[in-house]
Amino acid sequence: MKNWELFSFIRASKIRYHILSILNERVQTPTELKKKTGAPISRISAVLKELNEKKLIENLTPERRKVKMYSLTNLGKNVLQEIHKLTEVGGGKVGK
Repeated sequence: MKNWELFSFIRASKIRYHILSILNERVQTPTELKKKTGAPISRISAVLKELNEKKLIENLTPERRKVKMYSLTNLGKNVLQEIHKLTEVGGGKVGK
């Protein structure tokens, strides 16, 4: 089953899509995501909060103030796979 609201939410932002793609590879910290995306840490934190609220990612260390670890949830993996299928077939681009 496709979740069009989540697809739209992710595809509307390159940074959301980029972070999900990076987390699909392995667990990451916000600092690692900052280095890989080139985005300011404040933007990384805001996007992580959004993705976590949508249940697309999980904070593996919620009690820690520093060096938090994030991973993709099963929902996040499924949505990312569906976006890949749709953009391959339709040639669509992600974000602006």
